[in-house]
Order: sequence, then structure tokens, then C-alpha cells
Amino acid sequence: MNFAVNFSDINWLSVIVSALAAFVFGILWYSSLLFNKIWLKEIKLSDEEIKNSNMVMIFGTTFVLNIIGAIALDLLIGKESTFLSGLLTGLYVSVAWIATSFGINYLYTRKSFRLYLIDVFYYIVFFAVMGAILGAW
Repeated sequence: MNFAVNFSDINWLSVIVSALAAFVFGILWYSSLLFNKIWLKEIKLSDEEIKNSNMVMIFGTTFVLNIIGAIALDLLIGKESTFLSGLLTGLYVSVAWIATSFGINYLYTRKSFRLYLIDVFYYIVFFAVMGAILGAW
């Protein structure tokens, strides 16, 4: 297996677009339109605590981390990809690695199954969308 990373193979525009799509999706997923109230209850934070957070730092760091994830996924998907192969790779990564890792962590930290489902399905959709964008590009 070749572990050399060739950053010239990365389609930087698709990385930025897919990271931005994932970021916007996260804002929607954790908004009051979808899971905000349940999620806040499960993580035991109030609206006031969230409002007093450094949201510029949180959102900025989140976007940088999304870019890193998109770069890694783009390298994994490869240059000869399609919408479907990107989507399936995103699903594979999110189900096989992220959902299982979260599951182990949530078991040991005694977090609820409800919180697990909210967070894991966010990442499943997140990486499927990201992979589809990267694969189609």
C-alpha cells in the first residue's frame, strides 16, 4: 500500500465546497428546526450557555476541521470517482469508523443512545454528502 500523499491530486475547489456544504448542513441539523432542543437537553447545556460561547472560534475551528476531513476523504475517494462511489465511500467511512468510534466512546462516557443517534446520523449524512460532492466533481 502506498502511503505517500500527493496533494496535487486534490481538487481544492471541491474540498472547499464539500466542507462548506457539511458546515451548512451542521447548522441546520443542530438548529431549532431539527434537533437543537433534544441535543441541548442530552448534552446538558442551556441556550444561555451556548449564547455565551465563543461562536466565532467554534464555527471557525469547525470549518477548518471540515476542510481536513474533506481533504482526507478526497484522497481516499481518489481521482477516478463518481457521485455514487463518493457517496458510498462517505457512507462507509461514517458507518464503519465514525459510528463505531462514537459508539464505543458513548458507551464508556455513559452518553444516551438518543444523543448517539443524533450525532451519528449527522456524520453519516455529512460524509455521504461530502463524498458525493467530492466524487461527482
